[in-house]
Amino acid sequence: MTGTTPLTAAPATQRGPALPRPRGPVSRAVLEALTQSPGPPPAADTATAWPLAEAGRGDPLGEDLQLALYLCYELHYRGFAGVDAAWEWHPGLLGLRAVLERGFLAELRAQLAGGTDVAGELAALLSEPVDGTGVAGHLQERGEWWQMREFFVHRSVYHLKEADPHAWVIPRLEGRPKAALVAVEFDEFGGGRAERVHARLFADLLDGAGLDSGYGTYLGMVPAQSLAVVNLMSLLGLHRALRGALVGHFAAAEITTPPSARRLARALERMGADPVCAAFYTEHIEADAVHEQVMRHEVVDGLLAREPELAGDVVLGIQATALLEDRLGDRLLGAWQQGRSSLLRPLAL
Repeated sequence: MTGTTPLTAAPATQRGPALPRPRGPVSRAVLEALTQSPGPPPAADTATAWPLAEAGRGDPLGEDLQLALYLCYELHYRGFAGVDAAWEWHPGLLGLRAVLERGFLAELRAQLAGGTDVAGELAALLSEPVDGTGVAGHLQERGEWWQMREFFVHRSVYHLKEADPHAWVIPRLEGRPKAALVAVEFDEFGGGRAERVHARLFADLLDGAGLDSGYGTYLGMVPAQSLAVVNLMSLLGLHRALRGALVGHFAAAEITTPPSARRLARALERMGADPVCAAFYTEHIEADAVHEQVMRHEVVDGLLAREPELAGDVVLGIQATALLEDRLGDRLLGAWQQGRSSLLRPLAL
């Protein structure tokens, strides 16, 4: 019909971060594909054009597969400079992503205790770590400024999109848990004030620390442990079947943030950092103390009152969050204790 708009994607966009370098055969195949036009997928596309075998037998938590998965997921956020938006729903790429997701989720389940004791898992999160332990404790007690800046780089892949992954669960909830989760998200997005959006506050922090606040700038520098933390949120957010796990993850994040934010704010004060850096953490000390209660009593309890069969998934989200955060912490502390950078490439002085 004359005057109708065709259902086709716009030409390749030049907005978004630059593509990173590959870290193995699977991420290389994804990157090579994204530099081309997707075009109509051939009939044998998912069987022949993608490294499905390599994706299925590689290390699910390793550099190659975690980067490949991150690349697939980022197409659902802001995409990459010069990459055609049509790649977001390309059947071949989605087939590869499914293989990566199955391996990632299977590996997580294999390393977790599991169970259905949601109350017990949440109670355990309320026990504060011993002073001086963990990344935040290290930075508070004896960390150096170069280590703090590296910490910011690791966290940039998440905090510059903070609250975005959790927004996917909103249409998958109803009633009390939905209303409560939206209230938490409203705070995360600055309560309607652009300058108070938490992702904006973290960008200000990066500027205050003399780092690049551009979205995705440091993707090529952060290791698999950092990518896995974000990939977990994207995995849980993009699958309705895992809505309980995303709620568990969100609750765990809100409960554990105030103690670590308090330590980091103290560390920044000790280091004499620009006050704009501490502002991101002081905001979380206050906001997440309230969010903790809302998530526990309104969102989690409300969800399980409606769908008690999701208790095991909520536990999965809580335990997977702790597992991946511990792996990242081990990476940082292990490198720093040896006096070396925890990044794939050290920051320029």
